[in-house]
Amino acid sequence: MLQLFNTIQTILVPVCFVFAWLIIILTANSLWTAARDGIATAKQMHQIPCPDCSFFTNNHCLKCTVHPQIANTEEAINCLDYQPKTNTMFY
Repeated sequence: MLQLFNTIQTILVPVCFVFAWLIIILTANSLWTAARDGIATAKQMHQIPCPDCSFFTNNHCLKCTVHPQIANTEEAINCLDYQPKTNTMFY
């Protein structure tokens, strides 16, 4: 019985060691991938010009008076009707 326990222990210890490091490596890889994808998404979302457009209303019911269906989406990055906001203090 003791011989069997020692045999199982000599096999189980290295296997558990390898699995523990495998879990740590997979977790680190998953965190790295999530961070990389999050940064890429944030960079793409910062290209959306809607908040700086004069047609943007900042109202949750009607975000844009020209293209309400694509306002604040990735489709609005190359919006042909984009007009930058102008300062009304100059008029």
